[in-house]
Amino acid sequence: MRRIINRLLVSYLIFAFLFYGCATNPVTGKQELHLISESYEIKVGEDNYLYTQQSQGGDYLTDPELIQYVKDVGHRLSQVSDRPQLPFEFVIINSSVPNAWALPGGKIAINRGLLLELDNEAELAAVLGHEIVHATARHGAKSMERGLLMNAALIGLSIYVASSDYSQYQNAILGAAGLGTTLIGQKYSRGAELEADFYGMHYMSKAGFDPTAAVGLQQTFVRLADNRQPNWLEGLFSSHPPSQERVDANMETAKSLRTDGLLGRGSYQEQITVLREQTPGYEAVDEGYKAILKKQYRQAIQFADTAIRIVPRESLGYALRAAANTQMGRTHEAVQDYDQAIQQNDRYFRHYLERGLLKKQMGLHYEASADLERSVKYLPTAVAQYSLGDLALANNDMNKAITHFRAASEAKNELGQKARIALARLEMPQKPLQYLNIQVGPDQAGSLLLRVTNKSPVTLDYAVFYITAPDIRGRMQNRTLYLHGALTPGNFQILSTNILVGSQQAASQAQVRIGNVRVR
Repeated sequence: MRRIINRLLVSYLIFAFLFYGCATNPVTGKQELHLISESYEIKVGEDNYLYTQQSQGGDYLTDPELIQYVKDVGHRLSQVSDRPQLPFEFVIINSSVPNAWALPGGKIAINRGLLLELDNEAELAAVLGHEIVHATARHGAKSMERGLLMNAALIGLSIYVASSDYSQYQNAILGAAGLGTTLIGQKYSRGAELEADFYGMHYMSKAGFDPTAAVGLQQTFVRLADNRQPNWLEGLFSSHPPSQERVDANMETAKSLRTDGLLGRGSYQEQITVLREQTPGYEAVDEGYKAILKKQYRQAIQFADTAIRIVPRESLGYALRAAANTQMGRTHEAVQDYDQAIQQNDRYFRHYLERGLLKKQMGLHYEASADLERSVKYLPTAVAQYSLGDLALANNDMNKAITHFRAASEAKNELGQKARIALARLEMPQKPLQYLNIQVGPDQAGSLLLRVTNKSPVTLDYAVFYITAPDIRGRMQNRTLYLHGALTPGNFQILSTNILVGSQQAASQAQVRIGNVRVR
């Protein structure tokens, strides 16, 4: 079997090479193997942009002028890039962590935390130009292609392991929605970072910015990395590691480019005025969540009130107060806080998720389901899907419960295991062969045996096995067999039919039906 799989893999890779062949990288001009088409790159970006924004903190909404400013700078650069036809988009993520990222197809984001660390418009152009190159030079697509090849090499192992291993998926973000988060979390190679710096500076120069800003910015990043600033280590530096090599390379690149372009310090500082004024409010939110981790809930509420006073149109202060009230058992107050958070931002999954969970506790099942469904629309999570399964079960909607538990069962955590147990309890009585492995064969005396293995995560308490098989004389025999007590997960029982079949070939003609399944 393994040889057959290996031959199929080799055939597939040869086909992929011949069908797609080598193509020229639109940025570097180098010949590369392309397994992913441009249309698929664009689809990946479009399918995952919203989910990835949500997973990183949602959109920053409180300063529309700054949002438009970042878009304008981004599009000014993308228009002079090597792939201006890509459907570029630029957003600000509502997170204090300094970070920026790009998905295939030109979907780019920068955190408000990074905007505060930049000094001028040219530095903003350096960050966005760097991310644009990650998209135009296919760095994300290459990561996917490497993953495709690695996954192909492991198909044999996956086929063998998958039947008993439920831990193949993202921890909390479910299914395909986790792809974008995986891509932006990958550490770019040294070559990819140098490439993004080099061509990003060329884009800056073409767009009329001073490319030397990229040198100063990289020097700042190296200094911050040496000081091991926690926010930077978990943000930009985790996927874009700075280095003196990059500083030196940028200095060399700048020598070949015009340096009389726009620096734009005054215009940039003016554009971030509102954000800078809001910063104490966002810092209060961050400190409030630290207080919650220390179980200092009243202090967290004080931080929340400070945030609401400074940034009244921001949802995060209300959400912080709701989280603190939840921990203090003030469920009704917490729901009211989430109501206010949603009034300020009705496009963030976490507000609906948390309010839905509270309403579920309050017995408001219809309202809870509506909130949880809305949260899943923005970002599918195991918590939401499992809770929706619970609610459907309480409403005796078994099919809907199965759908939600199956979705939640993808999670690689304790909740995913709970979902797999709930799913097995619902499905095994109707689809026992999906959870039980039935093997038939003769014993040494030629009598037909039935080996029943429980592949499920639940205990099988009772089942009836109806067997029809030809005996050694060709006469059809019928038997009804029962389990010898409970069958726990991962174990098996051997049941004797007392039908003399003589050989494995004859045993293979046996037919088995299962009924009256009861699980614990």
